[in-house]
Amino acid sequence: MSDIREKLRIDLQRIEDNQYLLGEGEELWDYITLMLQYIGDPQTELRDELIYPTFYEWISVRRLFTEVELLDMLSVLIDEQHLFYHIGSEGEASVFTRTFSVLVVTLIIQRHIQQPFIDKSGFVRLTSALIRYYKEEKDLRGYVEDGGWAHAAAHGADALEELVQCPESDASVQQKVLAAIQGMLYNGRYSFSDEEDERIASIVDAVIKYDRLPQQTVSDWFGQLEQCVSWPKTRNQVITRVNSKDFLRALYFRLIHHHHGTDLITALLTTEAKLNKFVQY
Repeated sequence: MSDIREKLRIDLQRIEDNQYLLGEGEELWDYITLMLQYIGDPQTELRDELIYPTFYEWISVRRLFTEVELLDMLSVLIDEQHLFYHIGSEGEASVFTRTFSVLVVTLIIQRHIQQPFIDKSGFVRLTSALIRYYKEEKDLRGYVEDGGWAHAAAHGADALEELVQCPESDASVQQKVLAAIQGMLYNGRYSFSDEEDERIASIVDAVIKYDRLPQQTVSDWFGQLEQCVSWPKTRNQVITRVNSKDFLRALYFRLIHHHHGTDLITALLTTEAKLNKFVQY
């Protein structure tokens, strides 16, 4: 197995050096099969510097895959051996398989947005998988010293940001996404320090931009983030309050920069003030 892995590393480096072109007689899917097998390799070089950039180049830049091939790839990525591999575990290398699977899912959703190819039932399965993943992922480490980026909250947010932009993403889907976001902010164990708040804010920024939810619904959701203020003063409560406050601040500046959602800013600031213990009433 180590020989196969090492050959894959050498081959992908050669392919990168050759502008991501295959050699004579090489088959694209031979590499895809191995890349999916090693997508969560614990060594950052193979996982983060070779496999993911190759997926990006072939899916997003060169657009080498047919719609059927993308669907086949998506089916594997969201299965129990990839997106849900050892889901619920913490402190294990399995987190890399989950978080890098969801990154490639993001690339496929982007292709769907550009030219839709996922049918209604497929979109329902995709939505269910991403919501389930964001709810059930417990290993929320950002940068892991002996493995590089895990970044589950951020990578999952990237996929949800694309999901809410899909034409099939109706109000029901978007409300489920908002509920999943609150669950992530309310995880109570991980205080986000690697700009996860910015990546999560990107989801809600897209929800507001595409205007498929009534503004009152979004405003009411902001208010739900205040719930933790009345909790007993435990470490769980502090982490939840600070995560929620930092998220709202990131979203505030995003709305200012993008010049939309200004009608929601008063509601956002009201909630931030309640979460901010330094604000004097």
